Amino acid sequence: MTDADQARDRIREDAVETALGKLDLDTKARLLAGQDMWSLPALPEIGLRSLVMSDGPVGVRGVRWTADDPSVALPSPTALAAAWDPALARRAGRLLAQEARRKGVHVLLAPTVNLHRSPLGGRHFECYSEDPRLTGAIGSGYVSGVQDGGVGTTVKHFVGNDAETERFTVDCVIAPRVLHELYLAPFEAIVTNAHPWGIMTAYNRVNGTTMTEHRYLVNEVLRAQWGFDGCNVSDWMAARSTTGDVLGGMDVAMPGPQTVYGPALAAAVRAGEVPESAVDAAVRNVLRLAARVGLLEGAPAVVAEPPAPLDGQALARELAVRGFVLVRNEAGALPLDAGPGRTVALSGAAARDARVLGGGSATVFPERVLSPLDGLTAALPEGALTYCVGADPSEELVPADQGFTLRAVCRDASGAVLGEGALPSGQVQWIGDDLPGDAAYETMAGIEVTGTFVPRESGEHAFGTRGLGAFALAVGGRTLWEGGQEPGDEADPFEAFFGAPSERARLTLAAGEPVEVSLTYRVPDMSALPLKAVMFSLLHLGPRRDPDELIAEAVRAARAADTAVVVVATTERVESEGFDRRDLVLPGRQDDLVRAVAAANPNTVVVVNAGSPVELPWREEVAAVLLTWFPGQEGGAAVADVLLGHAEPGGRLPTTWPATLAEAPVTDVFPVDGRLEYREGLDIGYRAYEKHGVRPAYPFGHGLGYTDWAYESLEATADRVRVRLTNTGPRPGREVVQVYLAPVNDAVERPASWLAAFAGAAAAPGESVEVEIPLPARAFEIWDEAAHGWRRIGGTYEVRASHSHADTRLTVTLDL
Repeated sequence: MTDADQARDRIREDAVETALGKLDLDTKARLLAGQDMWSLPALPEIGLRSLVMSDGPVGVRGVRWTADDPSVALPSPTALAAAWDPALARRAGRLLAQEARRKGVHVLLAPTVNLHRSPLGGRHFECYSEDPRLTGAIGSGYVSGVQDGGVGTTVKHFVGNDAETERFTVDCVIAPRVLHELYLAPFEAIVTNAHPWGIMTAYNRVNGTTMTEHRYLVNEVLRAQWGFDGCNVSDWMAARSTTGDVLGGMDVAMPGPQTVYGPALAAAVRAGEVPESAVDAAVRNVLRLAARVGLLEGAPAVVAEPPAPLDGQALARELAVRGFVLVRNEAGALPLDAGPGRTVALSGAAARDARVLGGGSATVFPERVLSPLDGLTAALPEGALTYCVGADPSEELVPADQGFTLRAVCRDASGAVLGEGALPSGQVQWIGDDLPGDAAYETMAGIEVTGTFVPRESGEHAFGTRGLGAFALAVGGRTLWEGGQEPGDEADPFEAFFGAPSERARLTLAAGEPVEVSLTYRVPDMSALPLKAVMFSLLHLGPRRDPDELIAEAVRAARAADTAVVVVATTERVESEGFDRRDLVLPGRQDDLVRAVAAANPNTVVVVNAGSPVELPWREEVAAVLLTWFPGQEGGAAVADVLLGHAEPGGRLPTTWPATLAEAPVTDVFPVDGRLEYREGLDIGYRAYEKHGVRPAYPFGHGLGYTDWAYESLEATADRVRVRLTNTGPRPGREVVQVYLAPVNDAVERPASWLAAFAGAAAAPGESVEVEIPLPARAFEIWDEAAHGWRRIGGTYEVRASHSHADTRLTVTLDL
């Protein structure tokens, strides 16, 4: 920090103390409660403007969940981590800060840095990696980038929210050493290296204590040991105890105003249950956050002038390319030969209707989405590409999307319109004051999703609903169904919303002929609910052709083409917030499609559109496999860039891909009697595969480019590694040099090896480069439970310079 920065910091701190001294107890307590779903109240008497928060991490939604205010949609966090490039993550963060400023958002509720403890984690697409060091590095880059733009971050979910099942109540039982070396480690790295302005505490308990009340982990570890001086906000509806939360170090209880803070907190102080100094400490942290983002009078914002603007579409495309991981490429199948007369047969429903982002609170609405079919159609000569559906990953109804043009109209009891807005699909999810126009929960009696549908195919179309409440469904001016859906056993509101759809009616329609559609929803009484929200969907499923016929059609096209490209994908019923996976199998007949196409054309390339690992039982039967994660709005253009060789797939796996679920070392994500015990200890991900001698389908760090690399020399000291390598292939490229440590004759129980550091290296054909990679001291340390601190472990280490965890190129020994 420069002298000028230190001076500005002192001015901010003085302004915070001055403002704090002007507030009475009730006002302070009200500030900590939030004023609505996404913001904190303004206090004009101290020059404090309202602070606005918004969900991330792939885009900035803003305070309204609506397509009327579109957002840039970047690739999933797994894709960002796959680039193994903190500088690239920083650029992504800067773009998101730019988006936040455009939408009037001051704090981004991101990044998610929980670990991929098990491949069954349903929300892993929103996290980075199974490795704490990689997660910490990418998260640090992301946080630095967002805050470069003068926008705050809330690193989440602190800590132990590594699965979704019973996430509101589960007690994650984690040994202290494991907790510090694995699950706290990314948070510590980000606090140390990027100094985030916020942290979000999780719903779950850790070792018996709810995280919003965890005095040890928040007050002693996060604040005292690491020096975190930012604002600690609860996950939404996680705060449950007035005294427990404020004494446990939680500053803000969201959403407001009906929380455990506000009047309840002021009353607790007056009753002697909470010292006012604890309230002051929380308010001080909130005011410091407001000062940093420029909302407190007399306090200079940390960033006076934001960085130069970034092109959102261009960066989204670059991020996608850099995160794509080519895990198989036999006989140079990729890049494709797109010369004159060459043909490509494309198949898979996901090639036409790509899934570009994950489900849940991370959802945003981009202005445009490019599918692989769009990208390849634009990139290939006319007549070179054919397309067949082949197989659809979903046999269930999904939110009305393709062919639908919809609006949501809110009405009062008399039928008068209160407000309306466009819907990108039949999915309505309004939370808090996120309502169109002048609509309000107190006066809104009904909502009608209305518009037109132009079928892409002739035949029998199914329509349905998802959500709780009373509905009326009409198509073509005729009411097809009226009825309601009652609550089930779901403990998680997201599980209820994203759960099983219900078919309500079927109707035969003709392709290209528009019909009117509407779904009317009766708004229930919400006066007794702590959180006001409207969440329901109009669903649709097109005509179901015989699956064998669809596959046969794709096989005929593949047999006639030079190359076959099959796109396979997961669905929102497989990967989303609110639930964990039961298996890793691709849904529908997609595996059958791949096998059949590969049998017809040996030059078959498979594109895997999934946010986290899935089983690929045919992987040795195809020529190439490209993992694209959830690739963001420009994903289709990026797919064309990589397949045709205009760009190199730059990714390396941030998490191990098992051959089968049965071979995955850690699969326990379902609590027993409310407890989830992390019995595997330090051995998750690649550490566990190595310990148990299991060979995965694709190891951690694996990824192929379009050139080759020779590792020529390795030098290592206790604080740095130097590697020389040469691009021996025919094209320019980028290599990720991964440095692993393996103790020799270790007297301490540790993993067999672990990632210590990494760096990227770029070179032209025939060019040699030398990379110098700092070795962090922490790489040689363990958490000493007896001493409650870190302890350096001496001895002999094997230092490995590797292409992946399973592909070591050079080794040297190092004595400490």
